[in-house]
Order: sequence, then structure tokens, then C-alpha cells
Amino acid sequence: MTLRGSRFVDSLNDGRNVWLEGRKLGSLEHHPAFRGTLRTIGGLFDMLDIPGERELVGYETEGGRYAHSSFLVPYSKEELTKRSQAFHLWSKRTNGMMSRLSDYARSIVTGWYGAKEQLGRLDPHFEMKITRYYEEARDKDLFLTTAILDPQINRASGLEDERIAERFLHVVRETEDGIVVRGAKMIATGAPYTHDFVIFSLLKFKQDQAGHAHVLIVPANSTGLHIVCRESFAEARDKEHILSSRYEEMDAVLFFDDVLIPWERVLLHGDSAAVLKLRENRSANSLAYHQTAVRFVAKLEFVTGVAFAIAESIGVNEFLHVQEKLGELLSQVDTIKALVIASEVEARPDENGIFVPEISYINTARNIGTKFYPRAIEIIQQVGGGGFVQTPSGMEDFYGPISKLMHLYFEGATVSAEKKVQLLKLAWDLIGSPMGSRHELYERFYAGDPVRHYAQHYTGSNKSYYTEPVWNLIKEGGKR
Repeated sequence: MTLRGSRFVDSLNDGRNVWLEGRKLGSLEHHPAFRGTLRTIGGLFDMLDIPGERELVGYETEGGRYAHSSFLVPYSKEELTKRSQAFHLWSKRTNGMMSRLSDYARSIVTGWYGAKEQLGRLDPHFEMKITRYYEEARDKDLFLTTAILDPQINRASGLEDERIAERFLHVVRETEDGIVVRGAKMIATGAPYTHDFVIFSLLKFKQDQAGHAHVLIVPANSTGLHIVCRESFAEARDKEHILSSRYEEMDAVLFFDDVLIPWERVLLHGDSAAVLKLRENRSANSLAYHQTAVRFVAKLEFVTGVAFAIAESIGVNEFLHVQEKLGELLSQVDTIKALVIASEVEARPDENGIFVPEISYINTARNIGTKFYPRAIEIIQQVGGGGFVQTPSGMEDFYGPISKLMHLYFEGATVSAEKKVQLLKLAWDLIGSPMGSRHELYERFYAGDPVRHYAQHYTGSNKSYYTEPVWNLIKEGGKR
């Protein structure tokens, strides 16, 4: 039997236009920029075919086939826990280093599907379209990702500027078969190896900007769609670059050169208010954001493990100021983990009967995560110090003419010289490599503008809950 991982990789040979370093790529499977990543993702997909693992990461559908639990609509806390378990397993297998393993975008689609009757009020065809697509994505193991940002041209100008409007994704014309769109979207993580893109915008369009207001499901091999990759951070030397050789999530910008989107993939278009309501749908956002917080726990646990291992390997773990920093990392892990647990414990059925996590805790986890991760990386830098730039260029010297000297001068307090160098190189992938810099930038901004999110947390809060005790105390004090 061919496992799902192999079928997933084979399915990418579908004529898609993937551009890297000025060239259109053929097969991705053997290209050094994608080889390690696809091997990692393929192994995750294989879990759904392996007895004992498929029950943990998936659930049995009506047809008796196992689907990933990101497609499970949770109508009970047990089912919500099953989703969380699946997110946790995939995140632990990748040490939290792969943020867009499809389970985020799948959760958006699942939330829309679960809320299809409510959302059907936005458009009479929505319920039928989302049902058909959800079932197709679930039963075909489709890899999904999002592209929701607009190109950075001139942030001081809006759609009133025609030069901006024509480059933001917009409808050029309607046909019997669908709508034709032109423009660009960014930043699509995992774009080269996704099957479909979930496309919408974070902008609040005015009604006269309806040509830019849409929610689309776009096949990656659409004619006229160009997937333009950033520089690859993948490394072929897996012993020297353990993380970037297997977890390099490629980011890309999408160019839509008059791309036809079939009507069945046009969930909404031409109605700015309806698009905004779909984008703000509680069911979808709660289920998707939950995945990001669960994934972040695994990443912080891994970063903490790296810091602990470095401290022990160079004998600084008994120093009080180092213990303080390591304890800070544990506090980070416990804080995010507690917020995830609280969100699940306080989960309640929404208006669609879907058990959704308490989103205020999830939003808090996402907000403080923008500060936690850079601080965690700083702590690793402080613990390891100059050791990171004293490592040899490769591991070959441990087996060459100076092997004896290598083992003598690179030895650690608790580990061999070879293991210590491998550990420091792994840590460098987190703190100093191009991949490491990308991850720090990602954790700062993947959820959007952190300043705006903190402000939205305040404006959306029940402020009287906090202020009433203050005024009541003042009132009582005035009576004495």
C-alpha cells in the first residue's frame, strides 16, 4: 500500500508555476530547497495510515477512512481535546518549527463548514460551496495554506490610489465559469507544496471597493498563478544544520496574472460587509487560532530544551544568574500552556453548537508570544555566549588529521566534543542562521500587528468588570 506521504509528494507534480532564483522549477521532490521539508511533511501524512498513530492524529469519517483531526468539527469538549492532541503531535514531531502544516488553514475551512447555516445568510450559495469543498479537502488529504496580506507598496496610500488598487488582488471580469482576478498576495507560507490557497484580505473594504472584497479557494496549479519563493534557507548538510535541513518552511508571494477562479471556489465576492463578517466568524477564528497556540507550546518547549542542554554541556547550569534565565523559559512554557488549557476548559458551544476554545485566552497567548520568543532566543544567546562562533565549519575535522585535537579542545562538561559541537550548531540554526532570523521575525508578526492586537484586546474587553469595583470602593468610602 502506498502511504499518504508518498501520494502527497506525487500530487505536487501538477504543473504549478513555482519560481526560485529566477527559474521555474520542475519536480520539487528532489530539489534541495524542498527535499528535506517534503520528507518531513510526508512522514506526518503517513501517520494517518499507521495503526496506533492514526487514532491519535486523526478520526474516522463516515466512510471509514481516517482524516486529520483538523477537519473534525468539535461538538463536545472531548472532540475539541482530540483536535488539540493532533495539533500537539504534529508540532512535537517538528519541534514546533513548522507553523503552517496545513492544520491552521484546514481549521478555518472546518470552522466555516461548521457554521455553514449561519454563514449561509451571507450568500445563498455559500452553504453548498463550503460543504463540497470541506468534504473534498478532508477526503483527499489536501494541504492548505493562507495568503491574506496585500503587497507592501506604499502603506501611506490606500485603494484610492489607482497604482495601489490595481496591484491589490481584484476582480477583472466575471464569466460563465467564474471570476478572473489580477494582483498579488503575500505571505504564503508553504506555498510551493500546498494544494489550495485560502485567499482573503485583512482590510476593511468600503462598499465601493467591492471589487477587492472576496474569499476564494485557489488551486495552486491555476493557470496564470505564479508562486515566487524567497531565498531558500534549506541546508543539505543535515549534521551541521539539523533544523534547516528538515524544517525549512518556504514563504512566497503569489502573482495572479488574470487567474480564473471557478464559481464553486468563489465563496464570497463583491460584498464588503459579507466578506468582513466571514473573516470575523468566531467558529473559524477560534478553531484556527487555537492551533497556533498549541503549536507555540511545542516550540517553546524545544527552545527551552536547547537552552538547558547548552547550559549543562558547558557547565554553567549551576550559576544562579543562568538558573534565573532558564527558570524564565520554564515560566514562558507554563504560561502559554496554562492559557491553552484554560481556553479548552472554558470552551463553550457557540451559536452553531461548535465547542470553541475561549478565544480571549488564545488571543493573550498569541499577543505575549510576540515578546516571549525573541526573549527566549536572547536567553540562548546569553547562555551560550561566544561558544556559538567558535564551532568548526564542519564535522569532518573530527575524523581527519586533527581529530585528536578536536576531541581535546571541544570537549564539554557533560558531553563529548562531537556532541557539543552538534548541539551548538543546532542552536545556531535557532539564533544566528537565516532560518533562525526568519523564525524570530515570524513569531513577532505572523498574527498581525502586535500593537493593534493588544489594543483590540482592550477595546473588545468587558471594561466595566474591572472598573466597577474601583468606583464602588470610592462610593463606599465617600459615605464614611
